[in-house]
Amino acid sequence: MAGRINDDDVKAVRDTVPIDSVVSEYLQLRNAGGGNLKGLCPFHDEKSPSFQVSPSKGLFHCFGCQEGGDTITFVMKVDHLSFSEAVERLAAQAGITLRYEEGGYNPAHQRGERIRLVEAHRIAAQYYTEQLDGAEAEIGRKFLAERGFDQAAAQHFGVGYSPAGWDHLTRYLRGKGFSDKELLLSGLSQEGRRGPIDRFRGRLMWPIRDISGDVVGFGARKLRDDDNGPKYLNTPETAIYRKSQVLYGIDLAKKEIAKSSRAVVVEGYTDVMACHLAGVTTAIATCGTAFGGDHIKILRRLLMDNGSAKVIFTFDGDAAGQKAALRAFEDDQKFAAETFIAVAPDGMDPCDLRLAKGDEAVRELAEPRNQLFEFAIRQIVKNYDLETPVGRAAALDEAAPIVARIKNSASQHEVAVQLAGLLGILDTQFVVRRVSQLARWARERGSGGGQGPAPARQAQAYGTAGPSPRPGGPALNLRSPAHRTERELLKLALQHPELVSPAFDAYGADEFTAPPYAAVRQAIADAGGAEYGVPDAPAYLARVREAAPDDAVRAMVTELAVEAVHSRTVDEGYAGVQLVQVRLRAVDRRIREVQGTFARLGAHAGAEQAAAVQNELWVLQQYAQSLRNRGADAL
Repeated sequence: MAGRINDDDVKAVRDTVPIDSVVSEYLQLRNAGGGNLKGLCPFHDEKSPSFQVSPSKGLFHCFGCQEGGDTITFVMKVDHLSFSEAVERLAAQAGITLRYEEGGYNPAHQRGERIRLVEAHRIAAQYYTEQLDGAEAEIGRKFLAERGFDQAAAQHFGVGYSPAGWDHLTRYLRGKGFSDKELLLSGLSQEGRRGPIDRFRGRLMWPIRDISGDVVGFGARKLRDDDNGPKYLNTPETAIYRKSQVLYGIDLAKKEIAKSSRAVVVEGYTDVMACHLAGVTTAIATCGTAFGGDHIKILRRLLMDNGSAKVIFTFDGDAAGQKAALRAFEDDQKFAAETFIAVAPDGMDPCDLRLAKGDEAVRELAEPRNQLFEFAIRQIVKNYDLETPVGRAAALDEAAPIVARIKNSASQHEVAVQLAGLLGILDTQFVVRRVSQLARWARERGSGGGQGPAPARQAQAYGTAGPSPRPGGPALNLRSPAHRTERELLKLALQHPELVSPAFDAYGADEFTAPPYAAVRQAIADAGGAEYGVPDAPAYLARVREAAPDDAVRAMVTELAVEAVHSRTVDEGYAGVQLVQVRLRAVDRRIREVQGTFARLGAHAGAEQAAAVQNELWVLQQYAQSLRNRGADAL
């Protein structure tokens, strides 16, 4: 069994690996103010960014789905890793050698399954690239050269060659310490008559990397006529490879996609190579499957769904290419970005176009011109006989819903007018009204079901209206001045402990009226108090999170540690106001309780008991008056 990772090494990983650099491998981050960054959450679908990262605290939190935690938690959740696997991956990136407390560290047996499979693919990719230089691979080098790719291009994309023998790679990986079970699980080997054999043999190999840059699979191109397999053979579905969730070239294109808010979707590995070499470095491709919803999620997190984002699809001009374009359009509404289609002259793909007409022609092809919905409409319309009233009506019935899906109302109106002309319907306003009606119905359906409008979801997530979404959690209402102030004070205690300490540490959990806030206050106390956070904020926050009694309280700690303080000036004066308001409300509540007790006792109270109650009431009233008059100096 794997040994427990030394606590000091875990802390070293947390302290060394910046959370923003890790998160940036998966989504685009922008300035959110207050030293925080924001982006589209990788854990749920959203149209406006509610996912925030605090580099100074090493924490992330999504105010939409309530996911949150530190760098290790993020890697665990986004890549579905165990705690030890996530720590091992981050440690490898940071060059930290981990110590295991139960037995020595044995890489062959103690690393998690995903880490092992990724490592096998990394070694396999290196092995394949080395084989491309051999005599047997001459046919592969010729294939690349005929398509305009030299040795430097092959190296840039990691293209390699799988030897034609039965088990060359299998034996090589065994020699590196991998078991037959791991080789079969990885998809690099398959079961033969006498044990595992290579899955890929005598083929040109493209490594398929996930968005973080790990090799998770391969695409293999047939080179010989006696190869009875398919033209392209991909890695089967494995624990690390899901073809619907990977995009070839995303590791190379992601930074430029985020920077330019543009992505070019092509159909094959050589098309991606041709585009990148021609200067279109935002090109990516699917891996043996249609472009779908999971691919869109990857792109949306990079594009950030701003209004100027563009996605350009390039498809072959044949029937299959047109069908692929229509499939892409079916998911068009999942983008906030505008979508376009590009079809090269004579139906050439980008690779052929580069060979025939050069890099400039490829760059020209990738410019957004023809919107995808226009292409979809024309494909629909051409299927009907527009010379007859019945044909025109049928074409309108199928095309009008397409136009109604256009997001921009001005563009929707303009295209509706164009549709009327395309169909030969003289009553243009009839078509415009029909489209508007369909759009209105779609909006009404959307607002009445599903997840609901974004503002409502955000209000629920923040606890500003209605019941809290946290299972079993009490309602939080930030319209309540008490809840609002308690939340601010806890944020200060977590984010700026030097401003509220040591006064805050004298506050009891019962001074916080919302049970989740009382639980956070208790977690801070159990972690040693806010005073502990003054010299070492990251370690302090880690201790508070560890002190939380359950995941709900832990999530609330993370949320409050990341959420911005609602003041432009965060200083001792602002902190003092929050301290005083929380304490004053607690004192006023106690005054009302004592007054109620005194009223209930009435004439039945003994002299000594009545005097004690009156004395407490007097002390409380004097303290409340002092808080009102002197503010934080009275604490």
